[in-house]
Amino acid sequence: MSGGSPTIQSPGKFRIDAKALLILAIVGFLVLFNVFPMCYLVVRSFFADGSFSLAAFERIYTYKLNWEALRNTLATAGLSMVFGVLIAFPLAWLVGRTDMYGRRFFRTLFVMTYMVPPYVGAMAWLRLLNPRVGTLNVWLARLFGLAENPFNIYSIGGLVWVLTTFYYPYAFITISRAMEKMDPSLEEASKISGASPLKTVLTVTFPIMLPSIVAAGLLVFVSAASCYGIPSIIGAPGQIDTVTTRIIDYVYVGSAEGLTDATTLAVSLMLIANLVLYASTFLCGKKQYITVSGKSTRPNIVELGRWRLPVTVAVALFALVVVALPFATVAMTSFTKNLGKALTASNFTTRYWHILFTRKGILDTAKNSFVAASAAATAGMAISCAMAWLLTRTQAKGRRIPDFLITLGSGTPSVVIALALIMTMSGRFGVNIYNTLTIMIVAYMIKYLLMGMRTVVSAMSQIHPSLEEASLISGAGWLRSFKDVTLPLIAPSIVAGWFLIFMPSFYELTMSTLLYSTDTKTIGYELFTYQTYHSQQTAAAIATGILTLVIAVNWILNKLTKGEFSI
Repeated sequence: MSGGSPTIQSPGKFRIDAKALLILAIVGFLVLFNVFPMCYLVVRSFFADGSFSLAAFERIYTYKLNWEALRNTLATAGLSMVFGVLIAFPLAWLVGRTDMYGRRFFRTLFVMTYMVPPYVGAMAWLRLLNPRVGTLNVWLARLFGLAENPFNIYSIGGLVWVLTTFYYPYAFITISRAMEKMDPSLEEASKISGASPLKTVLTVTFPIMLPSIVAAGLLVFVSAASCYGIPSIIGAPGQIDTVTTRIIDYVYVGSAEGLTDATTLAVSLMLIANLVLYASTFLCGKKQYITVSGKSTRPNIVELGRWRLPVTVAVALFALVVVALPFATVAMTSFTKNLGKALTASNFTTRYWHILFTRKGILDTAKNSFVAASAAATAGMAISCAMAWLLTRTQAKGRRIPDFLITLGSGTPSVVIALALIMTMSGRFGVNIYNTLTIMIVAYMIKYLLMGMRTVVSAMSQIHPSLEEASLISGAGWLRSFKDVTLPLIAPSIVAGWFLIFMPSFYELTMSTLLYSTDTKTIGYELFTYQTYHSQQTAAAIATGILTLVIAVNWILNKLTKGEFSI
């Protein structure tokens, strides 16, 4: 393959390499909507008054509440990272590498929380572990004869619990994919040498997986530190501030100083996130896994023997508590008249579901979310397919630049992306998309594009280039070769990538909270306002509707791709 620079076709005639144009187009988009806004945000935090000054940093960090918010953010994100990995690694191994019963079902169930808004988990656990009337709290107190309810959701521990239960799937997905690509020869050698399955896991699998485990943990850390919905619902009543909630508070002040303080805090969060992202990239780069090429390297399935049933029961109990119970609680809330009473026939109503399907405000926000998420996913997958081809099939110069910028955008906290776009896309620099759906589409793409790209890159890297080479030898151009040969083979992964961008964009809250206007409110923001200010039952109906959508789309995709793709 030729490089990405212009080449001379004949004296006086120049041919611009299509690969170079493609790279320039993607880089141009990312520079305009990602690099420039982030750089401006950093510059403004140091030049708020027109000259270099650390006054903004000094002001916000001499305020005790901001230091507490930073400590809370690091503590909750750090603990969520540790617990998330401790949960994700054994689950990934059991689901992907053993003969445990119902492996495919459990895999779908565990990843399900990734496809549901995290703040839905906060709503559920708020109902279950409210210190006074939480359903689970009251039941446990009665069961064990306790004088008072054992748990308080409005605490650091409660915040860590909810963050962990809704962000461990990030680690689960990362670790599962790495396990699927491992060369099984070392594990087979350990087994032949007489080592037990557990000893093989501890002495062979775990060390090999360590870079991916660390990278998965750091991903959970960044996601938990960047979260707004859970801290705002769980933390606010317990007066537990985080950096994200403080940034939103400063923006809502509406003053120039408030915006400067929000910017300064956002820069601090961005620096932390990117340091973690760099560490993750560095660690992942230390270990490469052999992918499918020529012969299958799928790891062997470990037989659990007499532990098969007990392990399955233990995993089922975990799934019941962490996944099924919260979702069932939200669904039941949507049918409850009086939240202070149990759901009985006399306390049952469908009123809130009627509101869900008839209230114009909710329907309009759902439409906005669908349009914005569909546009972000479609445009994102177009870029993802182009990037996958550039990265796996060419040696074009500069192809790593957009890859790096996409990764950088994904690792940037949502609140930072939104704030940067507000400050640069409001007409000051010639582009005015503020208060439009366009700015939301751009924000969603910057944040979630990496998910789609990695899915397609992984699929394309496992297709042997000889198929495309045969097409090229037969006279087809590279574009036709991609369309007729490669595209059909990676179609399931394209569908998967589209869905992975669409769903988090559809229910996104943090960026939407800052970017919405009267006409561009999204379903995520509408759900949040109903939960916080209006009706918890209506919020529960919206949340259950989103969950039902996730399950339905997963089933449809599973059928369309004949089992090649599901959540």
